[in-house]
Amino acid sequence: MMTADSGIWIDHFRGQLTPAVRQLRGALQRDHEVVLLDLVLMEVLRGFARDAEWKAARNALSGLPVFPAGGKAVALRAADIYRGQRRRGVTIRSSIDLMVAAWCVETGCPLLHGDRDFDGIEGLRAWMQ
Repeated sequence: MMTADSGIWIDHFRGQLTPAVRQLRGALQRDHEVVLLDLVLMEVLRGFARDAEWKAARNALSGLPVFPAGGKAVALRAADIYRGQRRRGVTIRSSIDLMVAAWCVETGCPLLHGDRDFDGIEGLRAWMQ
């Protein structure tokens, strides 16, 4: 099982063939269990200006399992991650990124990302193919 941050999905739908997008597409083609977090689903779909593109993306993502990224344990872990990173002089800019990271740490699910906000988070496993 693996999940990807919204930035990877956005690049995927824009047709940008970054190394991370290639990894995501490889995971999807090889039938690795790719899961979406509800916050990532919202973050990706909210960015489509054209209805046709929004519908195509929604349809493409509809076959993936969607997990809630919240709950007490995840919220507490997110706060701990934020505080720990701040002590190291790093400010995580996005609360959604905090929740994604915390969910991944709590569940042990590897994360495919290209965002520096995820770098150096203790317990976060990067997705590697």
